Amino acid sequence: MPPNTQTDTALYAQLRASKAEAESAFAELYRRHAPRINAYCKRVLGVKEEASDVFQETFARFFQSAQSAEERAMTNVPAYLLMIARNLCLQHKRNTRTMFRFEDYDMPDNRTARRMEETELLGLITTALDLLDFDHREAFVLREYDGLSFQEIAELVGSNEATVRTRAHRAKQKIRDILTPYLHDLNK
Repeated sequence: MPPNTQTDTALYAQLRASKAEAESAFAELYRRHAPRINAYCKRVLGVKEEASDVFQETFARFFQSAQSAEERAMTNVPAYLLMIARNLCLQHKRNTRTMFRFEDYDMPDNRTARRMEETELLGLITTALDLLDFDHREAFVLREYDGLSFQEIAELVGSNEATVRTRAHRAKQKIRDILTPYLHDLNK
C-alpha cells in the first residue's frame, strides 16, 4: 500500500521496518506534519535560525523514538510531534537568554504603502509575541494559529483547561496593549 494512503499510526509502525520502508514512511509523515511543526517552532521561538534548529531536532527525535520504542501503540502522531517540539522549545528557552535583535527579522521590501503597513503590523504582532513569556505565547499560538481547543492545549502542556484559558486571554490582552499605540497611529 502506498505511504500516502496509510494512516499516521501505520506509518509510525513502519519506522521500525526495513530501511527502505522506514525512509518512505518517515518521508510521508514529514510531508504531512512538517508545515505545522515548523510554524509552531517559528511562532513560539520567534528567531528563524533557532526555530529551524528546534524543528529539525524535533523530527530527528521523533524518528529516534520510533526506532528505540518497544512495541508501543502510537495513537496520535501530530500530538506526539507537537509534544516533542514543545519540549525542545522549552529546553531551548531555558538554555538561551532572550535578546531582541533587528537583524533577526526580515524587513519588508514591498513597494506599496498598504502592503508595507500590513507587513509592519505582522512584524509588530511577532514582536509582541516575543515580549510574552513562554506560557502565554504558547497558549496563544496553539489556540490562535494551530486552532487547538483549550482542552487539547491543557492536555499537551500538562495543565488544566482554566489555566490555559486564562493564559490565552491574558496573551491576547497583552498583545492588544502592546499594539494599541501603533493601531491608534494607523487610524489617524
